[in-house]
Amino acid sequence: MSEETVPPTAGAGQPQGLLQQMEELMAALNADLSALDADFQGAGGSGLGVGEEGVG
Repeated sequence: MSEETVPPTAGAGQPQGLLQQMEELMAALNADLSALDADFQGAGGSGLGVGEEGVG
């Protein structure tokens, strides 16, 4: 996974709040997970979930 840096300041040089940083990181993580899910869905696979085994 690529690592992205979050700038420590926003706007007019004021320190960016921790909540704002967390929201941005969660949005980036959500986008990465959505892309990964789309890759798995497009892979075809067997239709079994993680940890599941076929019967028989």
